[in-house]
Amino acid sequence: MTRIRLGSVGYLNARPLVYGLSRHQRFEIRYDIPAECARLLHAHDTDLGLIPSIEYLRGPAAYSLVPGPAVTSNGPVASVAIYTRKEPRDIQSIAMDSTSRTSVALSTILLRRAFGAAPAAVSMGPDLERMLSRADAALVIGDYALFVDHEAAGARKIDLGELWTAQTGLPFVYACWTGWPGAVSPDDVAALQQARDAGSAHVDEVAGSYFPEDADRQKIASRYLRDNIRYILGDAELEGLRTFYRYASELGLANFDGTLRFYDQGPR
Repeated sequence: MTRIRLGSVGYLNARPLVYGLSRHQRFEIRYDIPAECARLLHAHDTDLGLIPSIEYLRGPAAYSLVPGPAVTSNGPVASVAIYTRKEPRDIQSIAMDSTSRTSVALSTILLRRAFGAAPAAVSMGPDLERMLSRADAALVIGDYALFVDHEAAGARKIDLGELWTAQTGLPFVYACWTGWPGAVSPDDVAALQQARDAGSAHVDEVAGSYFPEDADRQKIASRYLRDNIRYILGDAELEGLRTFYRYASELGLANFDGTLRFYDQGPR
């Protein structure tokens, strides 16, 4: 049996989507930062990637999406945020987390639409103090953003999931299973959906295995996975995704022809 090469984001918020897949004979899985997951898929070094949603528009092939599972939010997301010591409308420069792709596009869109700001961007690794020493604001994502003490840095946190939903009334899609034509069968789609269902039903176990030696972080992680992160790519999420793509196209961040392609999930 030919195994499907999966590239998954290694962050906590993606772990419920790969629950049990390491023991599945059909899948060979590796973990990377979001930008690297996208690079590997574009290079065809993986067959299917849990990649930043903006990268669906940037591949060398007409990618398809796995229907159902995704990393989404509907309101505060907690782990994707801009930090600043200034009023948002006065931000003239922003340090962008170099591990990110979708969040860079999202922050660019929301700063423009919500605050009328179009700051110059510089790519940096996630280090809040260093970022704020170089720029008026910092975009940070993932586990680092979930636990960073922004109050100690004297910075305000602008939760981009919360701001997106306040601006649009829609959920936001951060990452989804995306892949090359014909990469997965309906049975494979079902396995990925079942992994999502199992993982979202066992978030305490996911949090415990992710932070095995830190009970305090386990509690924060469980609450985050339960209250902030959603795993459904439903009708509202797809409308949020299309809206994001339209806004990104308007700013020249990607090209969207209005088409979303999906793998066949067989009879339901």
